[in-house]
Amino acid sequence: MKKYLWIAAAALALDQLTKALALLLTAPVTLVPGLIGLRLAANTGMAFSLLSGLPWLLVPLSCTVLALCWLVLRRCRLGPLSLTGAMLVLGGAVSNLLDRLLRGEVVDMIEVLAFRFAIFNVADIAVCVGCALLALSLLVRPEEWESRHG
Repeated sequence: MKKYLWIAAAALALDQLTKALALLLTAPVTLVPGLIGLRLAANTGMAFSLLSGLPWLLVPLSCTVLALCWLVLRRCRLGPLSLTGAMLVLGGAVSNLLDRLLRGEVVDMIEVLAFRFAIFNVADIAVCVGCALLALSLLVRPEEWESRHG
C-alpha cells in the first residue's frame, strides 16, 4: 500500500495548486468554447451543494469516511487497480477536507459549459475516478476484497 501513497499525495497537491490558481480568477474563463470553462465558486456543502452551510456535520462525516476507507485499506488484500482507486479517493477527500477546515468552504472552479452541471474541482474528479476504479475492481477482481485475516 505504501508504494501507492504518491497517488494520494499527487491528487492532493494538484487539487490544492489548482485551487490556489482559481482564487486568482477575477472573471470566468472559457477553456474550450461551448464545452468547458473556469468559474470560481465556493461550496459550503458536498457534491451538488448537498448539506450546504453545515460544516459542523460535513467535517466529522468526512473524517468518518476517511477512517472507514483506511480500515478497508488495512483489512483487504487490494491489488493495483483497487489501490489506485483508493488512493485517488483518499487524496481528493483529504484535499476537500483541508478546504473545509482551513476555509470553511471548498473551492470549486471547473464548469461544464455544454450543459448546466455542478461546478467542481480536481479533488472531486479524483474521488469520482477513484470510486469508478474501486467499483471496477469489485467486478473484475472480487478476490482482492477478501479479508487479510479470514
